[in-house]
Amino acid sequence: MKLHITNLKLKLIKHTLILLTKLMITMSSNLHIPVLAKEVLESLNINPAGVYLDGTAGMGGHSQLIANKLTTGKLICLDQDQFAIDQLQKKFKNNDKVIIVKNSFSNIKDILNQLKLSGVDGVLLDLGVSSPMFDVPERGFSYKHEGQLDMRMDQSQELNAFRVVNFYPEKDLKDIFAKYGESFEANKVAHAIITARKSKLINTTNELVEIIKDSVSTKTLHLKKHPARIYFQALRMEVNNELNVLKKCLNDLKTILNVKGRMAIITYHSLEDRLVKETFYHYTHSSLPIEIPLNESIDFQLVNKKPITPSSNEINDNNRSRSAKLRVIERVK
Repeated sequence: MKLHITNLKLKLIKHTLILLTKLMITMSSNLHIPVLAKEVLESLNINPAGVYLDGTAGMGGHSQLIANKLTTGKLICLDQDQFAIDQLQKKFKNNDKVIIVKNSFSNIKDILNQLKLSGVDGVLLDLGVSSPMFDVPERGFSYKHEGQLDMRMDQSQELNAFRVVNFYPEKDLKDIFAKYGESFEANKVAHAIITARKSKLINTTNELVEIIKDSVSTKTLHLKKHPARIYFQALRMEVNNELNVLKKCLNDLKTILNVKGRMAIITYHSLEDRLVKETFYHYTHSSLPIEIPLNESIDFQLVNKKPITPSSNEINDNNRSRSAKLRVIERVK
């Protein structure tokens, strides 16, 4: 009986902590200063009568700044996370300039069609995982907090980190860690996971962290960055199909931007940034050798030749901004 009461108390305490965490996130969302806020606004060069799309609206930090610049214009806020959608609806409930849509930015063309819009004057993508997702342990994104293996940005989808870790073949796990985590120890970590799950299913983030720590080299353990960081990144990218989603959106760029419209993208790791950099280069440079005298239409230009990065002051205020890179492209014809 005592054991039953103790377990019940622990469950109540855990549930209360989760609710308090969500409450703190909701309260802090109004105070949150988004990454590269000033630089994003300057880069988008907002037309007060234009139509803009925040494809990763989250808690609405960037969205609020964009909406404040609009007069007769419209802002479309997209997010695939229901918690974010709930917060956005509260934040903009009395703002008729803002349209909130629960969807992925990979479906941007369909969304514009449904809204009967032929194009937009600006798009913002702030990639990666929002702070609330990291801060709520039950979402399973963080290697620092105990939580169930989940990592779904859209919690209505079936694939989650638990399924990947416990049911993917060893080769697939190795490929994920090598490709998305750029790990030199992908083989060892994948094999350790396969060995561990033969005894019991791997359910929590802490269980996975311990498996990773036990399998990597001593040198890796003594690096400044957490040894599980790249493996959690890799799993998250697999679960949410992040690179393919970004690639599809970039491919739609030619048809969604109006003339003089701009797309601003904030990336947080090399794989995302490389994809954005290469795509922007492709859109802004001729594919023909310089010797061939043909007039190939180039419809885009780079707004910033080098990525914009946070100042030291911003990094001190928000450590999660330290790896951010902002790239911007404009449609010129």
